[in-house]
Amino acid sequence: MFESLSGRFEGIFTRLRGRGRLGPEEVDAALREIRVALLEADVELGVARQMVSRIREQCLGADLSASLSPAQQVVKIVHQELISALGGESLRITYSSKPPTVVLLAGLQGAGKTTAAGKLGLWFKQQGRNPLLVAADLQRPAAITQLEVLGRQAGVPVWSTGADHHSGDTPAAPGTNDPVAVAKGGLEEARRRGRDVLIVDTAGRHTLDDALMAEVANISEAVEPDYTFLVIDAMAGQEAVTVAREFHDRLALDGILLSKLDSDARGGAALSVKQVVGRPIAFASVGEKLSDLEAFHPDRMAGRILGMGDMLTLIEKAEANFDADVASKGAAALAEGQLTLEDFLEQLQQVKKMGPLQSLVGMLPGLPKELKDAEVDDREIARVEAIIRSMTPAERRDPRLIDGSRRSRIAKGSGLTTSDVNMLLKQFKEMQKMMRNVARIPGMGKAGKKGKGRKAKIGPNGAAPVPAGAADGRPEDLLAEMLKDTPRG
Repeated sequence: MFESLSGRFEGIFTRLRGRGRLGPEEVDAALREIRVALLEADVELGVARQMVSRIREQCLGADLSASLSPAQQVVKIVHQELISALGGESLRITYSSKPPTVVLLAGLQGAGKTTAAGKLGLWFKQQGRNPLLVAADLQRPAAITQLEVLGRQAGVPVWSTGADHHSGDTPAAPGTNDPVAVAKGGLEEARRRGRDVLIVDTAGRHTLDDALMAEVANISEAVEPDYTFLVIDAMAGQEAVTVAREFHDRLALDGILLSKLDSDARGGAALSVKQVVGRPIAFASVGEKLSDLEAFHPDRMAGRILGMGDMLTLIEKAEANFDADVASKGAAALAEGQLTLEDFLEQLQQVKKMGPLQSLVGMLPGLPKELKDAEVDDREIARVEAIIRSMTPAERRDPRLIDGSRRSRIAKGSGLTTSDVNMLLKQFKEMQKMMRNVARIPGMGKAGKKGKGRKAKIGPNGAAPVPAGAADGRPEDLLAEMLKDTPRG
């Protein structure tokens, strides 16, 4: 998402870098391009006009920094405007003093409400809460079964309508076709069982109609939610503005849950809804897994759009998924220049837990456009894993043992070719050599501390010629180095 908008902004800023001043003509030329970029991203027309107007006012203001170039000034102003358009500050969830804290999900059919309910259940559980899911969507066939499956995957119980939909530890309400009664029963069950968060999934329609609005309004009145989130498909474009207005008029929304943010949507929904209803984006679904739900941070998303990366989210993902002992072991091996394929395989397992590679690439700052635009295939990890797992423990520790016959055996065992094995071994050998040089730099690793060994060549301004952060054992840096030339097939 946002790739086209990011590309347009990058082109605008590149052209501005050649300007020596930022006068009215330069501002107007840049704003015309920014307006086109926003409209192409499917931002609502009125919202696009307001954003461009505010950017122009700031660009022509008298308080511009004399130390910034025209391009830097525009980037700073656009960055702040994007943060504002996306919601300003992140929504902080506060919990009711009289549990449970009730979360009501609303939206059109197909927006992803039921999946969002399951993801929210897991998210709250990860925050140390004890949620209960309520299946109040009695319109869509199999909606209850879908939520029960998601609940089992997340380890969160589901309150449903009766024995026909009851399975496992899922509590069952008396059979009823009244979604309001189901929601009220779920609230009573949450109180009885000491559940401190209640998430209510409601029915949707393909289009807005009075029956839909009346049903969800009645459920809201019955359970008195602490938070009402509208689930909007990120691919909805300008239609999202109309949907948000209608729901907000009836329910007084507290925030937006943006689904399918990992899609190829242009981003207009994300940039428009806050300006229209005055409510922030609270959560964003960034993948298909239950764990692929993030609290939405406007400043971080604005940074991604402008190519600044999102290291904070990347760090949070690492902290949530990495095994500290494995990470420390990898860091120590790197610092000493003794990284083995066994170590690298363990680090790959850590990276896989962080989510799709494409989303991780988007969080890395300073990547060239070619790398950002390149399609990153998660199957590349599987290929590397297959090759390493086809080796013996001795071969993983010392790849020099791998002769021609062993390469052929490894290729057959991994289902790949000898050329693939050769490529991986060559890349790993180069990386080992690079890491040994790093270890000899004063202050880096044992060799550096003792001052022994050949001193590594130092890059410009005293910087070591290694990827940023590689000496700290960050798996994402190791992965980028190993996969950049891996054969595809």
